Amino acid sequence: MKNLAVAGKNIKLNDDGFLIDERDWSPEVAQKLATSVGIESLDDEKMEIVIFLRNYYKKFHAFPILNYVCKHVKQPSQCLNNEFINPMNAWKIAGLPKLDGIHFVAVDGKNFKLEECC
Repeated sequence: MKNLAVAGKNIKLNDDGFLIDERDWSPEVAQKLATSVGIESLDDEKMEIVIFLRNYYKKFHAFPILNYVCKHVKQPSQCLNNEFINPMNAWKIAGLPKLDGIHFVAVDGKNFKLEECC
């Protein structure tokens, strides 16, 4: 288990860097999580994607189709890949739980698809 220090609080992460308790999420936590995966800052477009992922998960308890995210937030069709490289990084930054039994696989090094695994 790992810890992430944010605003004087220790936020618990699992070994893969996902929040243990999604209620610990805040925009400040998101920024720290982004930094931990190599994203220097969360601009408005990235944060819009992150908020959409959080809301979608709360409603459906699933990861949305990637192009649906981009269409809904009115960004280019590959917005997740463009903004986060790997969509799993966006999921992690959104403070959502690790998706058991599925992962993202790079199709061509920059585009990803969701597959069942493990």
